[in-house]
Amino acid sequence: MQKTILATNFADIMGVSKATLQRWEANGSFVPSIDDAGQKFFYVENLLNVPEIKNMVCSMWDEEMQVKPLRPFKSIELFAGAGGLALGMEKAGFSHVLLNEIDHDACMTLQYNRPEWKIVEQDVRSISFKQFEGQIDFLSGGFPCQAFSYAGKQGGFNDTRGTLFFELARAVKEMQPKVFMGENVKGLVAHDGGRTLETIKNTIVELGYTLIEPRVLKAIFYQVPQKRERLILIAIRNDIADKVQFKWPDPYYRIMTLKDAFFKGELYNIDVPPSEGQVYPPRKKKIMDLIPMGGYWRDLPIEIQKEYMGGSFKLEGGKTGMARRLSLNEPSLTLTCAPAQKQTERCHPTETRPLTVREYARIQTFPDDWEFIGTLGSRYKQIGNAVPVNLSYAIGRSLIRLFNDIERI
Repeated sequence: MQKTILATNFADIMGVSKATLQRWEANGSFVPSIDDAGQKFFYVENLLNVPEIKNMVCSMWDEEMQVKPLRPFKSIELFAGAGGLALGMEKAGFSHVLLNEIDHDACMTLQYNRPEWKIVEQDVRSISFKQFEGQIDFLSGGFPCQAFSYAGKQGGFNDTRGTLFFELARAVKEMQPKVFMGENVKGLVAHDGGRTLETIKNTIVELGYTLIEPRVLKAIFYQVPQKRERLILIAIRNDIADKVQFKWPDPYYRIMTLKDAFFKGELYNIDVPPSEGQVYPPRKKKIMDLIPMGGYWRDLPIEIQKEYMGGSFKLEGGKTGMARRLSLNEPSLTLTCAPAQKQTERCHPTETRPLTVREYARIQTFPDDWEFIGTLGSRYKQIGNAVPVNLSYAIGRSLIRLFNDIERI
């Protein structure tokens, strides 16, 4: 564990805004020190009463890295995308029997990088999984969250029809895996006042599975240099559930930053390789040149703020993603499907340009030899939609430990 934590990274660990951190400083709750460069930081030894920090200091990460499967556990993944989840699970020790994805370029990416994987490029609604009944240990899928219908009174299996979660549930019903996992955006927790998640929970009960209490995992805790959060749902078949206990992964000892992503060090053994990337139009580049590292549109001269923001200038809210330049000393903001969208700008920390494809991939912790197939826009989209590989790997190790326990029953 490092001895100090930048104040901005402490805010991310705590899940609060920098404004909240400033209030804490003002009322004496957390008073930072200041280094020679003028950056605010905390000594870790002074934060050991904070549960999140204590968990990092006392982490069992090294022990969890030693977890190996007792046998090859067979898995199937739906909505596989460009392979972020699949790659992490493979690294943990799962053996993929089949991956399903409807996007052609993403399928080409999977097939190019793993010719031995069976990739089914098809609408999941047209696939029968009955042939796999009793043959699969683990099923996973990052189902897209579409609108749910609450026509039924119970909010169960039938009420999810027409959604892609229903297809994940149908696959569970047909193949009866020992354990299955769904992952989604953090927003699913609050979607429709919590009724969507309640419907999903009821469906899982109907299927004959016991749901581990869902968690929103912050990728920054799992060796991912990105402020990404994912809701993880893990369910164990009822005939097994009372005989085993699932333990969520422990956090890594420190927070990874863009410096870790782009330069040789703990995450990668070489600097980020050159690759294709979008470019700014001349006027936008001139404006973005004025933004300091870690800054955004409010750091521009007032007249340029008005020009750049247009009608948004007078609207409420911080709009902190606009004209945003990332910082080398912090994790990246959550990547989107394109690095230069006005609402969610992701400008390189020290050069005035959008992030390249390879930089995008590193922020998602893909290995440098994982190639993405398709147009420039398609490659950004595939990477932006992915589950970070290291987050998947951490969850995968916890799942392998669970499966090892099941094996010993």
